[in-house]
Amino acid sequence: MKVELQTFFKATNPSRTLVVDNPEDQKFYIDFSPVRGGKIIEELKDNITFFSPDEPTCALFTGHIGCGKSTELLRLKAELEADGFHVVYFESSEDLEMADVDIGDVLLAIARRISQSLQTVQLGKLAGLQTLVQGAARVLNAEVQGVRIKVPNLGDVGVVSQNDTVSLAFGIGEITAKTKSDATMRQRLNQYLGPQKTQLLQVINQELIEPAIAKLKQQGKKGLVVIVDNLDRIDNSPKPWGRPQQDYLFVDQAECLTKLHCHLVYTMPLALKFSDDYGVLTQRFPERPKILPMVPVQLKDGSDCQAGIRLLRQMVLARAFPDLTEQERLENCTEIFDNLESLDYLCYRSGGHVRDLLKLLNDWIKKERTFPLSRPTLEKLVRQYRNEMTLRISDNQWELLRQVQQRKWVSDDQGYELLIRSRLVFEYYYQDESWFDVNPILVDAQELQG
Repeated sequence: MKVELQTFFKATNPSRTLVVDNPEDQKFYIDFSPVRGGKIIEELKDNITFFSPDEPTCALFTGHIGCGKSTELLRLKAELEADGFHVVYFESSEDLEMADVDIGDVLLAIARRISQSLQTVQLGKLAGLQTLVQGAARVLNAEVQGVRIKVPNLGDVGVVSQNDTVSLAFGIGEITAKTKSDATMRQRLNQYLGPQKTQLLQVINQELIEPAIAKLKQQGKKGLVVIVDNLDRIDNSPKPWGRPQQDYLFVDQAECLTKLHCHLVYTMPLALKFSDDYGVLTQRFPERPKILPMVPVQLKDGSDCQAGIRLLRQMVLARAFPDLTEQERLENCTEIFDNLESLDYLCYRSGGHVRDLLKLLNDWIKKERTFPLSRPTLEKLVRQYRNEMTLRISDNQWELLRQVQQRKWVSDDQGYELLIRSRLVFEYYYQDESWFDVNPILVDAQELQG
């Protein structure tokens, strides 16, 4: 069965997030839950739909950037919608400057996205929220005229209509767009909103979320769920007073994140798991964070994890042969690769990191530009990747990596936090056993042999 090289290259784009309720993307989707410690998305869903459908819930979801969290959250969105919930999903990086995030920014972004998604729902007057937004506009030296706001260099913000919800969504959107690109204006906005975060929470709950849920239930919906993706990508640079930004947002401001009166799911930086304040974080959120580990390619004892390799094979082959069965895909493997062992080598070297696997595969396709893809080219790419990674590894980090390789575990030491964040070390969970291991790209490095 012939496969077009360009078609396969596009299907393996590492930047593409699968939307599982899209029929074409559904063909590419592989359920890794049997080798990732269980059905994490089902647990998140059940917490909302079964255990607390009428009470607000708040969950944290984390894992390495690129391990497939967004795909899983979009699956959660589709399943919740099929179960009768109204779901607001958004990528926070579109609204926030990830190097400088404050709690007011997050709350405004959530308010904007909720109001934007409910444009057809009449919620009545949003006087308190509108007053806060207009106050923010004034702080930014903007001219306010009714629900229309004039901002220097932007012109009119918002639209005049009978539905204040529409006006509010546009107004917040334009203000956050301006402050995202202007550090001085962002500072002014946060200085204004910071002392009023309690009032901001109150008006979002009383004027937006609670009326929205009431209206949605009148329409036969079961409730409102907000999924805030990409919040795990915020930098860990220190705030002006020295507090790391990730700890500030998820530990110090946990109460604000949990007090919105709807169902909430936030992505959280994996590095926080190794923070000194992780114990405090778990006390301030109603549930412990759900972690999406890597797909295991080796077991803790160093033997191959056949179940993980089998699923990773299918993730690749499904993009070439989406309409074939699992066995038929394997039978056609040599249309793409010189042999099955080369595909398995690709899966192993990725460490079970979905985006890294696709990136390596994409680069392999670019190098060869023809099928079948050959093993020597892949091995050369792996060496190049390893050389690039080793340039930034210090002697102290090599020592920590050797310890991980021997112990299959890490502590809450700051050095390990950096190894996790840099994807030099991966976390795995399979058959009730969890462990850490060095990224397989590095395993042949001379520094690990000593």
